[in-house]
Amino acid sequence: MFSITTKTDEETQAIGRHLAELVSAGDVILLDGDLGAGKTTLTKGLAAGLGIHRYVKSPTFTIIREYKEGRLPLYHMDVYRLENGGGDDLGLDEYFNGQGVSVVEWSQFVKGELPAERLTIHLHRDESNIDRRTLTFDPQGEHYQKMTDKLEAQYDE
Repeated sequence: MFSITTKTDEETQAIGRHLAELVSAGDVILLDGDLGAGKTTLTKGLAAGLGIHRYVKSPTFTIIREYKEGRLPLYHMDVYRLENGGGDDLGLDEYFNGQGVSVVEWSQFVKGELPAERLTIHLHRDESNIDRRTLTFDPQGEHYQKMTDKLEAQYDE
């Protein structure tokens, strides 16, 4: 596990762009944090890094937004509305085992549907400076550990 602190939305998006260089088909990234923590901001950077030029917004009401025009498809999920269940009806495993990258916001609401191996990024916004965020990377599985190690090496330079 390691952490990065950002001071602007642009810095948070830059981390997403760096992450995009490391992802491959079938990767699952969980973004956990309170409202306004920067989950969608990070996803915007990931999308840009994948070559997706469409406007990226939180899929709060649609649950899943698909962006297919980049190096890899991006499946952006906001499962907050599944707080009381229903994740098993969405066929999430088809996305998780597909040819794209799945980004899941509020993943605790579909805990039983998640693959064992994944990258969880915890985002925490500083209450005294709302532009300052700490992103903590928690990899589960060798693939995600290697990805995290490469990302950490970029930020240690």
